[in-house]
Amino acid sequence: MLTDRQIVRYSRHILLPEVGGKGQEKLLNAKVLLIGAGGLGSPVALYLAAAGVGTLGIMDADIVDLSNLQRQVIHATPDIGKLKVVSAKETIRQLNPDVNVQVYPELATADNLPRILPEYDLVVDCCDNFATRYLLSDAAVIYEKPYVYGSILRFDGQAAVFKPPAGPCYRCIFHEPPPAGVVPSCQEAGVLGVLPGLIGVIQATEAIKLILGVGEPLIGRLLMVDALGLEFMSAKVKRKLDCPVCGDNPTIIDLRTENYCQAVCEAEQAD
Repeated sequence: MLTDRQIVRYSRHILLPEVGGKGQEKLLNAKVLLIGAGGLGSPVALYLAAAGVGTLGIMDADIVDLSNLQRQVIHATPDIGKLKVVSAKETIRQLNPDVNVQVYPELATADNLPRILPEYDLVVDCCDNFATRYLLSDAAVIYEKPYVYGSILRFDGQAAVFKPPAGPCYRCIFHEPPPAGVVPSCQEAGVLGVLPGLIGVIQATEAIKLILGVGEPLIGRLLMVDALGLEFMSAKVKRKLDCPVCGDNPTIIDLRTENYCQAVCEAEQAD
């Protein structure tokens, strides 16, 4: 049951026929894991918290740096030197005390994801490197969790929802990590400060739709955004029957298998 204060706080949600009181209760009971509390993680965390998602898990081992503040809006100048998960939790507490924030000041690994991921309803990819992305995508398939994907670089962004077997997984589209040095990082190539806000809001929207079970999530579609031309393009993507993770005969069935660990190590070197 919603309290009187919650009815007021979420009144604009409750007015929506697609949400209503029951939908808001779904949000308050939902558990969402965010991997990364930086450029993408900032708007995702803020909007999911404002929407009343009851439990947010935030995983990030990094600390707030001055160079982060151009785009990582959940942090402020006084937070420089703090763990990002701590800074994010403090900001969310001020925004919405209804939200229970679980912090994980650590990198996502093949050891901790099997312990943490099953506790959540879905996972949002707000990371900034290929190694974590492939690890997270494979873990989401193995533990049957919807995976909300987002990535940014310079003026371009992408977003999708991966939920096999309804659609493909990340590996169906990007089978292997790119060779070392082919794709620069944001630290090397730069990123427009508002771009993570744009992609992060799309990710938060998709997460809310998945929780509520409304609309048409970006399952089987890859959304591409060109901020310079302000163009949105969508490409249909299909699940590959021979995908090593979500295909009919998967070979990656455990995060600690030898081949998978080798791929992750190579991706880490590339990043």
